Amino acid sequence: MATTDRYHRQATTLALAHALSAAERGLAVIPLSRTKLPALRSPHRDDPTAPPCHGECGRPGHGVYDASTEPARIRDLFAAAPWSTGYGIACGLPPHHLIGVDLDTKSGTDSTTALRELALRHLFTIPPTVVVLTPSGGRHLWLTGPPDVTVPNSAGRLAPGIDIRGAGGYLVGPGSRTAHGVYTTAPGSAHLPPAPCPRALLRLLLPPPRTPTPPLTASDAQGRGLINFVLTAHEGQRNTRLFWAACRAYENGLGPTLKEPLIAAAIHTGLTPQEAHSTVTSAARMTRRPGCT
Repeated sequence: MATTDRYHRQATTLALAHALSAAERGLAVIPLSRTKLPALRSPHRDDPTAPPCHGECGRPGHGVYDASTEPARIRDLFAAAPWSTGYGIACGLPPHHLIGVDLDTKSGTDSTTALRELALRHLFTIPPTVVVLTPSGGRHLWLTGPPDVTVPNSAGRLAPGIDIRGAGGYLVGPGSRTAHGVYTTAPGSAHLPPAPCPRALLRLLLPPPRTPTPPLTASDAQGRGLINFVLTAHEGQRNTRLFWAACRAYENGLGPTLKEPLIAAAIHTGLTPQEAHSTVTSAARMTRRPGCT
């Protein structure tokens, strides 16, 4: 038991030291547990009626919203969570506006090759930057974004196995110990600053602009239902839902009115404009003959 306690104290001390070092570079940090989750639980967890709080209450336990670069604040956070064995680095905050590209290996896909193919297709290269090696064999690439651009978090939207850590997200910092091992900086990258995100890649990380849609009257209840049916589609059912909704629209004489709103809804869920247009066109063609069910 004494050996276990000593190990945890050493792990927490090391995590704090790494976190303070990261803070010196302008990176806001929080303590993490061995599960890679924020070590401090929400102070509102037992109050289901509590309004949303991002730390306005003044108490710790708000995840990435606790992140700080102030040494005294960081020491207080770790003191409140003596079981911490790692630290998280908040993304999207000044001065770096960090963007994390998480190349995963657990999905069974070659995420490194997927990123390389994206780079070739969209004509960008990843500049030399900080690379953190994960215990599972993955990699975290650190990039910086413009201060006036908010990059959202996403999982697999860019390509299978590629997750993005943006505003409201965090990266496990190098030196952190988790249940699966230690995060380390790749040789030759520890001294590098996070590199600017290539413009072509940044465009891919941002959600597609929402296409203005013509307003629907109150009598268009069916049209509203079809659009909502498309908007609530999850990955793997987006194209199928769009096709079904477009078929219903054309069968009921709403096709010309709902074509653009349905396409806009599908783009909002993640389909490309080309995919959405093609699916709606196919639905229009199918409704001219039996078979659209």
